[in-house]
Amino acid sequence: MTDLWAADGTLQHVGRPNWLTNVDLQNLMKSFEDAGFQIYAVGGCVRDSILCSEYVKDVDLSTDARPEQSVAIIESLNWKSVPTGIEHGTITAVAPFATFEITTFRNDVETDGRHATVAFSDDIQDDAMRRDFTMNAFYADRHGTVRDIVGGSADLKSRRIRFIGDPHKRIKEDYLRILRFFRFTASHGNPDDGIDADGLAACSELADGLDAISAERIGMEITRLIANPDVAPIIGTMEQSGVLNRILPGASVLTLARLIDLDPSGDIDVPTRLAALGCDDIAERLRLSKVDAKKIQLVRVEAGTTTPPHELGYRHGYQAAVQCLLLRWASLLMPFDEGVVSDIKAGSTAEFPITAADLMPTFSGKALGDRLKYLEAAWITSRFTLNKAALLDLK
Repeated sequence: MTDLWAADGTLQHVGRPNWLTNVDLQNLMKSFEDAGFQIYAVGGCVRDSILCSEYVKDVDLSTDARPEQSVAIIESLNWKSVPTGIEHGTITAVAPFATFEITTFRNDVETDGRHATVAFSDDIQDDAMRRDFTMNAFYADRHGTVRDIVGGSADLKSRRIRFIGDPHKRIKEDYLRILRFFRFTASHGNPDDGIDADGLAACSELADGLDAISAERIGMEITRLIANPDVAPIIGTMEQSGVLNRILPGASVLTLARLIDLDPSGDIDVPTRLAALGCDDIAERLRLSKVDAKKIQLVRVEAGTTTPPHELGYRHGYQAAVQCLLLRWASLLMPFDEGVVSDIKAGSTAEFPITAADLMPTFSGKALGDRLKYLEAAWITSRFTLNKAALLDLK
């Protein structure tokens, strides 16, 4: 087995991860090489193979072949090519058992902080220098040999999230990189070393650039960021830097930090974490799905009520009831109450024994609805102990 690290500390090999030995990938990369082109796996697949931080789902490829040349090579394999982002040099190769995005080396000719006009390049250096962070700019050939173009090996080894070159320049190319900086620090950084000071300063100084980024793009970054297990310190840093309130006015880390500390299982869902931030119109600002927006509304409302745990379980189901209670306890600085778990479970499986047919024809219309509500309330108050006969006998 080849050593991954050279004697000088430079990453020199990616090893033998499953994605690299994929037959389709090997055939594709060899076809480019046989046609006289360079081609490398780049970015997350290389980074995460070294850090083992997450399962590698996607393999992105970078080449000096122009898009039309990439298409010709893909189709010579009898595969389908899709012009995913051909104006930016990206073609998707649809192989029998996988898909791969292939992008031509490029550099930015002009950027406005959201979109870039690119020029294709034959030089891998140009391609590397336009990427965001040093740990995202490693290139591996089909044999696993790595090229560290920007000198990011020390950062990768120490799990330091650092912009390539001048942080201000990188951010001005795409202001969404401000949020990516925090997200990658949360997911891939070393918490013991804190956050890169130069990157943080640039993010703080340029935070107003986020005003030009679409709510959808911001929402995607924030939901991915807040899903990280121990994200409160990073959100706190975002708040102190002014970035958090730039995108979510009124948001604060305090309740979120308490919420995460309370959770014994580590499975607080994203909507509940977002609800804990306190921004009133967060669903609209992040363009969240209707499902997530509804969940945020639910946990916020129930966190502010005194609805007992067994009733929460009955009305909303086990998982939702737990989230409601966790946010309630975090908001009120209350401790986690293990004793209510059985109450929630009991409520989540309880089935109201009375149907409308049981009350007809004695009751009808509005009176029927009122009677059903009355009996259901009495049944819930009894903690589901009243059976059908007892309920029907109630006056």
